[in-house]
Amino acid sequence: MDISVQSSQVINGKTVTVRQLEALTTVSETGSQTSAARNLGISVPVLHKYISQIEEAAGAPVLKTTPAGSVLTPEGRRIVDIAKSMEHRCDQERPFTVCCSPVTEDLMMSVVSFAKIHNARIIVSDDEYNIRMMREDRADLAIIDDPLYLFDAEEFQMDEIGYMGMVYVDKGPSFIRYKYGAQRVAFMYLDSIHKKYTVESETFSLSELLGSNKSFFVDEFMLTRRNLRLTSAVDPKMLRHAITAIYRDESPHIARILKAVKLRKL
Repeated sequence: MDISVQSSQVINGKTVTVRQLEALTTVSETGSQTSAARNLGISVPVLHKYISQIEEAAGAPVLKTTPAGSVLTPEGRRIVDIAKSMEHRCDQERPFTVCCSPVTEDLMMSVVSFAKIHNARIIVSDDEYNIRMMREDRADLAIIDDPLYLFDAEEFQMDEIGYMGMVYVDKGPSFIRYKYGAQRVAFMYLDSIHKKYTVESETFSLSELLGSNKSFFVDEFMLTRRNLRLTSAVDPKMLRHAITAIYRDESPHIARILKAVKLRKL
C-alpha cells in the first residue's frame, strides 16, 4: 500500500492549493516564471494565475521581477519556507539531511559527494530556518554562517569547520542587505567605526545584490566560487567569521562530512 501526504495552506482564511504552492516554489528554484511553467508542464498564463491566487490570499506580492529574473518577496519566501517545512514533515522516510545557506551550498554538495553519502538531501536556507530544521528533528547536520546564531543552538554539539572573510562594497550610506551569511557581524563592524548608514532593502538573490547601486556585504567565498572579483572597502580578514557545524550525534555520516569539509580548508 502506497500512502503519501500533501498539505495545502490557509492564508488569511483562503486556501492555497498544493499545485499553487508548487508553482511558487518552482519559480523560487528556477528564478524564472517561464522556466517554472516549462518544468511543471503548464502554460505561463496558468502559472501567472496560480501566483495571482496566492497573492490574493496573502494580500501582498509574492514575487518581484528583476533584470536577472523573478525573486521572492519576504511574504513569498515565508510561504515557500512553510511549504517546504511541511513537505519535509510529511516525508515518512527521511533521508540523511544537511542544511546550509547559499554561502556554503557548493561546498556541501561537493563534500557530500566526496564522502559518498548516497541519497542525502541538502536543504538551502538561512541560519534561522536551518536551526529550526535541527530542532524539529528534520535535519541531521546544519552549517551555520553567523556565529551569533550559535547562542540559540546551545543544545547541539558544535564543531568549527573553517573561517570566511567578507567583502564590503562601499557605494555610499545606502545599503542592500543580503539574507545569507554573517550579515550581523558585518553591520556590527559599521557600528564599531560609528559609520552612518541605512538599510534600504533586503534580498535573497545574489544577482540582485550584485546588480544594485547600493553598498553591501557578501562572503568572499561566494565570489571566489563564481570567479568574481570585487573591490572591498576593507580587508576581508577584518570581517572574518567562523563557519560552524551543529549536530546531535556524531554518526558515521556526520564524522565523514566533518572530516571532508576540514580537508577543504575554508
